[in-house]
Amino acid sequence: MDFWNHLFTGWTIYEWELIAEDWFFVVAMIFFSFEVLRMLIKREMTWNTAGDALANFITLAFHLGIITLTAGLYVISFYWVYENVILVQLPNNFYTIALCIIACDFAYYWEHRMAHQLGLGWATHTVHHSSPYFNISVAYRHGPLDAIFGLPFHLPVVAMGFDPFLVFFSAAMVQLFQTALHTETVGKLPGFIEAVFNTPSHHRVHHGSNRKYLDKNYGGILIVWDRMFGTFAEEQEKVVYGVLPPIQSNNPFVVFFHGFSRLGKKVLHAKGLGNKLACFYRGPGWEPKTGREGDVQ
Repeated sequence: MDFWNHLFTGWTIYEWELIAEDWFFVVAMIFFSFEVLRMLIKREMTWNTAGDALANFITLAFHLGIITLTAGLYVISFYWVYENVILVQLPNNFYTIALCIIACDFAYYWEHRMAHQLGLGWATHTVHHSSPYFNISVAYRHGPLDAIFGLPFHLPVVAMGFDPFLVFFSAAMVQLFQTALHTETVGKLPGFIEAVFNTPSHHRVHHGSNRKYLDKNYGGILIVWDRMFGTFAEEQEKVVYGVLPPIQSNNPFVVFFHGFSRLGKKVLHAKGLGNKLACFYRGPGWEPKTGREGDVQ
């Protein structure tokens, strides 16, 4: 049998996902220990840095709890589409695994972009951007709706005929790749890699609050989506991390809920039902009083 056409069951792919996620976390924590050592040597490790990292892992615990509560919504939605919408069921082989990862990467680009450009999306995603530091622990800094925000963006991938197990696996691979990008330890990579793939350099730009870096580099694995849709920026000037205005807190509850706190205040002060609703779907920099977008990161 052709190697590339070898068939896999959905349960086999699910087991791959569990193994990949578990081992990746172990490797990530080993890498984080080297980052901590590097900060100690450079005398950049402070109580504030340590508190920030602790807050990151506490938001991860909150996030995992919400995933547990909402997993059924993903499973039911994926399988309803798979059973009622698709025209053809694609086999699980190496060809479709590669295609599904690319499809999920494309879906992630738009999910990520909307998380920045919708008020509701930014209310949850701002948590991830609120750290003034950039290390592997920041990758585990999550907001309240992060567990379910991607659902509508991945349903079309299931509708293409991919096995829901394969879509879960592919989305996880995109997320794991993204996690690995959160570091200042790795500089720029060779040009051909930087041209096609997302890299730590590209993702540092994405986390920058510098004006020239705002709303750039949304890609997951591939940076070509940003190049295609005009959202690419190269790392040039020193990156300033965090959000504007900064939250200035390592309290995990403040970190986790500050985006919705800010959105709630904005809705409360907006005049009229139309403006209140607009706070959820207009950009985070939009102000009801002026009707204009401002810079928010």
